[in-house]
Amino acid sequence: MSIEINLLPWREALRARRSRRFYLALVLMAALGVGGGLGMTRYLQAEVTAQQQRNAHVRDALAALDRDIRSIGEARATREQLIEQLGVFGELQQGRSQTVAVFRDLTRSLVEGVHYTALERQGALLHLTGLAETNRQVSDQLRALAATPSLAEPVLSEVESTDAARRRFELSVLQWPVGEGAAEERDS
Repeated sequence: MSIEINLLPWREALRARRSRRFYLALVLMAALGVGGGLGMTRYLQAEVTAQQQRNAHVRDALAALDRDIRSIGEARATREQLIEQLGVFGELQQGRSQTVAVFRDLTRSLVEGVHYTALERQGALLHLTGLAETNRQVSDQLRALAATPSLAEPVLSEVESTDAARRRFELSVLQWPVGEGAAEERDS
């Protein structure tokens, strides 16, 4: 007697169960892969959007810095212009007092019998033209100009007789700056 056991249906059922589990696992893994891929795509898209926002913020900050740099450049240019204008005003103020001092010294040093007919100024150099009755008065006038505090040693360039009673002369004299240091500069 022999007993025969047919294991085919049982093996077949086991094989069918394993196939279902495999396909179920395969579907679950595919779903998990698709879900993971979608999740990763969304995460990367969020990172890209965040980076684009950071880049936009940096661009806005750079634009603001560029505007600030331009305004600083404009402020520096305005400052330089104001400093230049203050220098011009200072020179004008100093020139005003120097002009007054020159005219004061010219009138104080004027010798009797001498008068000026023309005065021309080129920077600190004065060109004087005048008339005198004698050559001695021209010499006295040169010495008087040399003794004034705001003028240097005069240089006589021309003396001519216009008639028997008059001598026309031309001289140049350097004007010393009025104020501090004028005496030291003159003595050197």
